[in-house]
Amino acid sequence: MESRRAVKPRKKSAIPGVTIKQFVEVIPKGCSTPDFERKPITLTLQEGKNAMFRAVVKGQPPPKVIWKRSKEEMNNPDKYQMSFNGITNEFILQINKLTAEDTDLYHCSAVNEYGEAACTAGLKVIQVSFKKTAKPFPTEPQEDLKKELQDFRKMLRKRTPLPAQKKEVDMEQVWQLLLNADRKDYEKICLKHGIVDFRGMLRKLQQMKKDREDKQQQYIYSVTNLKHIKVNKEGNATFHLEMDLKNPESRIYLYKDGQLINYGFNDDKVKHCLRQAGKKYNFTINHLQLEDAGVYQIKVEDVDVFSTELETDSIPVGFRHLLSEVHCHEQGNAIFECSLYSPCYDAVWLYRKHPIEESDKYKISISPDGLTHQLVIKNTQLTDEGTYTLDIRICSSSAWLEVEPARGKSRQTEGDGTDTNGWQTDKSILPDEERAKELLQGEGLGNQKHLKSTGTGKDGQYGKSHCHFDKGLSDVSAQKGKPDVLSCSLSNDQVEGIWFKDEFKQLTGLDEVSSEKYGLVHKLIDTVEDSHAGKYKFEAEGVKTEASILVEDPPNVDKALLEKLMKEPVIVKAGQNAMVKIPFEGRKPVRATWLRDGDELLNDARIHIDKADNFTRLSISSTNRKDCGDYKVKLKNDSGTLEASLKLEVIDKPQKPIGPIEVVDSSTTGITIQWKPPKDDGGTPVQNYIIERQQVGRKTWVTLGETSRNNSTFTTNKVGQDKSYRFRVRAVNAEGKSKALESDEVMAATKAFPGPPAPPQFVSANKESITLSWAAPPKTGNSRILGYIVEKRKKGSNIWTPITDLPITDRKWMVTDLKEGLQYEFRVAAVNAAGAGEASAPSDAVFARDPMKPPGRVRDLKVTNTDYTSITLFWMKPDSKEGGSAKGYKVEKRSSDSLKWTHCNTVPIGLTTCTVKGLQAREMYFLRVRAINEGGLGEAVALDTCIQAAPPIVSPKFLRDDTMKNFMIIKAGSCIRMHMPFEASPTPEVIWLKDGLPLPSRAIVSTRDGLSQLLIPSAEFSDSGLYTIILQNHWGKKESFSFQVQVADIPQSPGPILLQEKVLNTVTVIWEPSPTEKWESNLYYVVMKCDSNKGSWQVVGDLIYTNKFTITKLIPGRGYYFRVVAKNYMGTSDPSETAQPWIMQKEKDEFKVRLPKYRRVNQNMPPRFLVQLKPHVVTTAYDCHMSCAVSGYPKPKITWYKDGRNLSEDPTFFSTNDFGR
Repeated sequence: MESRRAVKPRKKSAIPGVTIKQFVEVIPKGCSTPDFERKPITLTLQEGKNAMFRAVVKGQPPPKVIWKRSKEEMNNPDKYQMSFNGITNEFILQINKLTAEDTDLYHCSAVNEYGEAACTAGLKVIQVSFKKTAKPFPTEPQEDLKKELQDFRKMLRKRTPLPAQKKEVDMEQVWQLLLNADRKDYEKICLKHGIVDFRGMLRKLQQMKKDREDKQQQYIYSVTNLKHIKVNKEGNATFHLEMDLKNPESRIYLYKDGQLINYGFNDDKVKHCLRQAGKKYNFTINHLQLEDAGVYQIKVEDVDVFSTELETDSIPVGFRHLLSEVHCHEQGNAIFECSLYSPCYDAVWLYRKHPIEESDKYKISISPDGLTHQLVIKNTQLTDEGTYTLDIRICSSSAWLEVEPARGKSRQTEGDGTDTNGWQTDKSILPDEERAKELLQGEGLGNQKHLKSTGTGKDGQYGKSHCHFDKGLSDVSAQKGKPDVLSCSLSNDQVEGIWFKDEFKQLTGLDEVSSEKYGLVHKLIDTVEDSHAGKYKFEAEGVKTEASILVEDPPNVDKALLEKLMKEPVIVKAGQNAMVKIPFEGRKPVRATWLRDGDELLNDARIHIDKADNFTRLSISSTNRKDCGDYKVKLKNDSGTLEASLKLEVIDKPQKPIGPIEVVDSSTTGITIQWKPPKDDGGTPVQNYIIERQQVGRKTWVTLGETSRNNSTFTTNKVGQDKSYRFRVRAVNAEGKSKALESDEVMAATKAFPGPPAPPQFVSANKESITLSWAAPPKTGNSRILGYIVEKRKKGSNIWTPITDLPITDRKWMVTDLKEGLQYEFRVAAVNAAGAGEASAPSDAVFARDPMKPPGRVRDLKVTNTDYTSITLFWMKPDSKEGGSAKGYKVEKRSSDSLKWTHCNTVPIGLTTCTVKGLQAREMYFLRVRAINEGGLGEAVALDTCIQAAPPIVSPKFLRDDTMKNFMIIKAGSCIRMHMPFEASPTPEVIWLKDGLPLPSRAIVSTRDGLSQLLIPSAEFSDSGLYTIILQNHWGKKESFSFQVQVADIPQSPGPILLQEKVLNTVTVIWEPSPTEKWESNLYYVVMKCDSNKGSWQVVGDLIYTNKFTITKLIPGRGYYFRVVAKNYMGTSDPSETAQPWIMQKEKDEFKVRLPKYRRVNQNMPPRFLVQLKPHVVTTAYDCHMSCAVSGYPKPKITWYKDGRNLSEDPTFFSTNDFGR
């Protein structure tokens, strides 16, 4: 078989890292080369463990699997065990008792007679250092060994992860990345790939851009809207561009790191997918893995169009194997384990959404590569049941722990910790010897095997193994009407089990399912129907496993109908109605979408789409040729999607022939005319042409005859001398005649001479020859042009000399027989059947000498001024050593989203400065200048960067005025309006914030012409806060302004009043606070009393910031009413009053106290201020409260003044004096 290899090149596998070779040229139908459905993965394990590589392959005939390693042969059958699991279809390589020498690269290949698929997987063995010095196990205490193992595991968890190998990238790909990158990313890309010559890099990019544009013009009109690769939340990457191809059939290729990769169209199931909508091309990379990182390139034919890079850091971490449900006995140990696609060292374990930390109860382990995470729950109790979750920030995985009551003998499943069926051993009841072995092996990192469960009898001997699951049930997503099964495998083929469905309903032979047993394997269901959906459980001798069946019923259309629609087009005559009905089956509802040439069809005046539960119908009334095309119906439901394609052809009469009708010959004896076939033949071939004639002045048309479809020339001799005629031609097919193509008037007269052509133009000139070209004359006479006569003369001479003896049939000629250094002029005369016509005007004089060299490159091109509509350039003349002297200059421009250069001046300019006008404001432009002389155009010199049509930069700055306040008090319900004038160029980005966060949705911001306005129509209390406006331009310069807004309103009334008498002749008023107090910080209360005898209210307490006030000087026996109001800047609330009067009880017996006589002390004291008046800032229309404290005896008289004026008699001012006692 080795001799047959390399017949064909390597094929690409859908599995990354797999290479396929094909041995034969043609593979028979029904056969295929081998491929991997699941390849073995790289393992990192401790020394002394067993490694197990698993692979699943496919191919027809079934391939043979061969295992090898790089360093040496695998000849030891005790060391290397190769097996095949028929239940899981896995080929297994098990390596026992790992040592450091087993670290190697292992090769797995699948071979059949048609090809070979191969892949590799690495094995890294971690040496356990304490094993080298450990004493024999029976003599070492168990606790010391356990502590040593725990310290070792902690050391593994703290190990710094190995840095990822840097992927080698071809420098050509790096330059392609720079070509398509934004200028702000140049530095990052150069530093990443070691490019240090930035100036050289810019010069090379400029030349590469020019070369690429020239190549792209072969296949592409324009390339715009290049969007680099981005990764979404679903773990897919997308990048797209808009591309206008000259030929829609041009092939588009996708490369990754320089290797061609295949992609699908509009199919999310493939790895790489292209979606096209008009000129938009969207590429998607589904189900990202670390292997997908690299440089992606798009090429049209062999021309580079776009390059972008998918970096490893942008690929989200995902689960390779999710957490699975775990069953264990009470007081046993439960193990949860999962693996990731990418390393993660900061994952968090959760129990019922609460974080879990390392403790005596929980042991958390992470493999050195960060891919495998394990949680061990020790000494499980019934209260430990619940959901356990591993959160890796981007996503999480959860599984359920089920704890069974303790039994006499507990078991543990045989597996790698992720098997969810069977029992796990309670390690605390193992004999010391077995416990020591298990501690030595460890239970934390990587893929591991656990001991089989055993029990012990009274004599201490090991008992017989219980039944357990080798393989549990797995959820199945099956398609209706197709065979599928649920299967599990027990360790004992003598055990019978019981199947249950949906809430533990036992299945019997009468149910619509069938169960079978093949040795250790138990199977359920054959052909799937809707009734089979549900949750199933299988129990046998105390162990159980569960799984669900989800029945999928995607849309289905009869295969014969699909084949017929694809092979046979739907043909309808123009003007008739077209109708296509597609019956289908599938789970309801089924959504039907009709498309034509990729665009969705919608109902209109002619198109009607009917949708029902079991069919969809497209009807087109009054069809025409524009309705022709490829139609597609897309049927979609929750279970899948189906597409059916068909072709609609509308046949009609042909279009009229392409004109104009040319008169080949005209004379008194006959007229010959010529035309071109019609552009559209109506869907059926043209059979012939009908030629008619009308004499000018008459209304009737006379049929002259017919020609075959291959003959587009007709001659008639039925003409009269000096009479004028019109001709018309119709094309005929099976559907009828086309419209007529009419000619101009044609006279059957004596042959006329042709008119003069335009002066000839020069194509090239040198000392030996001059090449001329010219156009046909506008008037050809009444017959076709037979040729041309070209004449020459020396400048200043009157003698014209023909350059050939016979007329020239072409319109281009190279003139020789010239004398070097002389100037020549040329003219041309047309010749028809009548003879030579009038000659053209002389051409410009041209020297017979070698052409002058084009000028060199202009120097020091730079921009001297810009505004919103123009850019001014300046440059220096080219160096005379590089070429001929410049006679003028041409300036060209192109916008940043176009590849086409346009001229800014029609006539070369003689100055070395130019103002390019008529530009779009703030648009980016590329500009270049060429020198020109008689030798042609010189090489273009372009500016290094694109220039924006904008005035010089002005940093953002606020124009402060009286309207810009730092503090505003707004009444609730009123409008908040703030104007912020500013100046900046270009117009900056304006950002409004409230308390450092974006504005609420009710806020309206408008910015134009140097003014930004904030408007909140109806202010609410939540609108209070610190508002900030930030101006920021593209260069990072910022300017900000902040102001405080306080929204207030008339406060609400305080709550009910409670009165308490704690001291004789005093009452304490207590009230519930006003609801306004929750958001109003400047709220205070006023307490008033009303003597029931007087009837007037008197303020007894003001500026109270608590909810309690004590009133004195109450007269016993009198009734008092009390009132409390809340006040703030906006006004006073409605009062809260007592309903019943409060009466102070009179004393029944007068109590007299005889005080001893004492000598009075002189208390006289002059007045003095204890607390001075303070300045107050008050808002207009608000109350102002001012206070001070004085002392003196007897009580001084208090008088208030304003600006020297006594305020005692002014009613607008109110003052009260409260003297202490």
